[in-house]
Amino acid sequence: MKIRKMMQGDADEVFAMMRVFYDSPAVLHTASDEILKRDIEDCLGNMPFIEGFVFEEQETIAGYAMTAMSYTTEYGGICVWLEDLYIKPEYRGAGLASVFFEFMEKQYPHAVRFKLEVEQENVGAIAAYKKNGYGISPYFEMTKEMQE
Repeated sequence: MKIRKMMQGDADEVFAMMRVFYDSPAVLHTASDEILKRDIEDCLGNMPFIEGFVFEEQETIAGYAMTAMSYTTEYGGICVWLEDLYIKPEYRGAGLASVFFEFMEKQYPHAVRFKLEVEQENVGAIAAYKKNGYGISPYFEMTKEMQE
């Protein structure tokens, strides 16, 4: 498998995968087409806080991921949020998530923490994340949405 930065020619296929992902039970809050397209534009543009990646298996797109940057005062450094991680069903179970996590650690060697969110019911994803060293955070997260 090859992981590379998202390119303009990937936008339509990434959007289609995002629509499947955001309409699935894996996500608490569905997002509008407008928001998903903005996410892709920001990955492809000059937005410094988000990056997009695609996974290729024999030159066919098998999935995508988006990462966002923040700073963690608790750990004193950069925190990489694994915002989106989607693998097409026909490619699941082949170890692509493990390859992606390894790639992320090499991509961001300066990071002191990696974070992601997962629905409690998504036992397959939880197992994959635990296999790659992720643990359940004891924090209770709170948010305030500033736009619909």
